[in-house]
Amino acid sequence: MATYTLKVRRYQPESGEGAYWEEFDVDLDPSLSVLDGLLQAKDRDDGSLSVRCSCRAAICGSCGMKINGQSGLGCKTQIGEAQELANKLSRASAGEEKAVPAQGEESGARTREPGREIAGHDERGQAGAEDTAIVIEPMGNMPVIKDLITDMESTHWTKIRRVTPWLLPHGEPPEREYVVEPESMIDITQSMACIQCGACVSSCLSMEADPDFIGPAALAKAYRFVGDPRDAETRERLHDLADDPHGIYDCTHCFSCIDACPKGVAPMDQIMRLRRKAGEEGIEDPNSGHAHELAFVKIIEKKGTLDEAMLVQESYAPGIKGKLKPSKRGLTETIKSLPTILRPLRKRKVKLRQAIPGTHHSLPKDAMSDVKSIYAHAEEHSEELNLYIRGEEGDDAQPDGAAAEEVTNG
Repeated sequence: MATYTLKVRRYQPESGEGAYWEEFDVDLDPSLSVLDGLLQAKDRDDGSLSVRCSCRAAICGSCGMKINGQSGLGCKTQIGEAQELANKLSRASAGEEKAVPAQGEESGARTREPGREIAGHDERGQAGAEDTAIVIEPMGNMPVIKDLITDMESTHWTKIRRVTPWLLPHGEPPEREYVVEPESMIDITQSMACIQCGACVSSCLSMEADPDFIGPAALAKAYRFVGDPRDAETRERLHDLADDPHGIYDCTHCFSCIDACPKGVAPMDQIMRLRRKAGEEGIEDPNSGHAHELAFVKIIEKKGTLDEAMLVQESYAPGIKGKLKPSKRGLTETIKSLPTILRPLRKRKVKLRQAIPGTHHSLPKDAMSDVKSIYAHAEEHSEELNLYIRGEEGDDAQPDGAAAEEVTNG
């Protein structure tokens, strides 16, 4: 049994006051959960402390929250591990603050990393203490109803319904169930594991910048039906998600949703799968997301590094033919991109020669040969890692047939 301090962000709307911080001391075995600590504080100290929970077994997804700045499930996070992380973040912050920045420079301790802002000598941290308080907050990107309870309906569930989260099958319904080969369902097992906890939505940086972004949870759910062989609206679904300016090409690949997901769904991977299928369907999205991806890959293959000045023209007017006879759309999109191109020049973040397409340096020949070999290997070994099929890295490899049998029987 050990004593832990929970620093909880409280919000009591009936009081008419803003959010505030309150600390609770709880006595728990280190193997018990943060949720157990909150329930003990609610039982012993303040019955008005509000937290949503149900199964307490990481199945229902009710107890989503931010612990030490990281989104996850309160019932799955051991309080002893949360304490270790809080202490680690506190030590890291204290070490950074020893190096006082020069006058006029911003401290690196204020950069936005998961949990970084909760430690140090600010209103939330306890630097110098043997054990730092475990900081608990409501999930991000959602309105807070009370204390740790957020309004998932206005954000999470609204976006889930946006992607039509049900099967749209072929023809007339059968007399009984739809029967498919088990092997044809393996690709969607990962997205089917989602418990709708909202942790990925809470941690999504794209949603933080663009609240209209459909979001990782909804797009992972979308792939569950796009990849289902019984669905008859695959192309229509892909067009819908690609044509939406807040759709599949609004993801910035920050990996935050992958880190936050307690079930290994890896929402960003499902978004990439949606993009790949949209590209295979030849969908020209209004965001030019697919063309941008092709241009990015082409430039890296040619130079080994990214020539950002070439990225715009290769996205909208690829190749020699595209430049000699650009399409109307290519001209329009290029003109629309001019402010973005000129802004860093005006602010002197780049030099004029760096803004001229094609002038960016290439890697040395020996390094370029390594790049070429990487591309060749990727083409020859085009595989997708689905943790529900192949297991995590380090597990004993299984033949494909055995893996499929395990998934379909398990």
